[in-house]
Amino acid sequence: MFLKPAERTALFIDGASLYHAAKNLGFDVDFRSLRDLFEKRSLFRRAYYYAAIPDTDEYSPLRPLTDWLAYNGFHLILKTAREFTDHSGRRRIKGNMDVELAVDLLEQAPNLDHAVIISGDADLRRAVEAVQSRGVRVSVISSTRSTPPMISDDLRRQADRFIELAEIAPEFTRRSAEPRPRQAPIRHPADINSDETLPT
Repeated sequence: MFLKPAERTALFIDGASLYHAAKNLGFDVDFRSLRDLFEKRSLFRRAYYYAAIPDTDEYSPLRPLTDWLAYNGFHLILKTAREFTDHSGRRRIKGNMDVELAVDLLEQAPNLDHAVIISGDADLRRAVEAVQSRGVRVSVISSTRSTPPMISDDLRRQADRFIELAEIAPEFTRRSAEPRPRQAPIRHPADINSDETLPT
């Protein structure tokens, strides 16, 4: 197991990245089980969850998830997604949380032995290198089995350890027989980061 009982550990979740990878691999994340995994197998400090939410008056199906996370021990970092019109006149929204994740990673480095990042974004490579230089071990969870692969080569090479999401997913996968909350299907910030075209 990539977690060690004596290591001060924090989890940094790029919500968009986890959503797309899990969707591609065909499972739903049980966030309670995910947090329990870290609490039982390490000196767990905190779980960070990063998401961009559209700034509209319309109901966001992401809100029930972020509300649940906030009440169940996750530290939320949210920001408003940016809306713009592309060259063909289509309305799009985009939100990227790499800067926020990198800042928290660097700020928490003095308090950690092990940082676990759920993301595959190459833009995080330099931040990972910086915290490694401070003596922090960095594991990256993403997937090479998705189509296309979710992990960048640069980030995978920089990490002390790469963990294939599909291999550890059974530890925190929502079982099909498990009752689910009555809510609209959750469309993660991942859908925002993918430059989704909005209806006009």
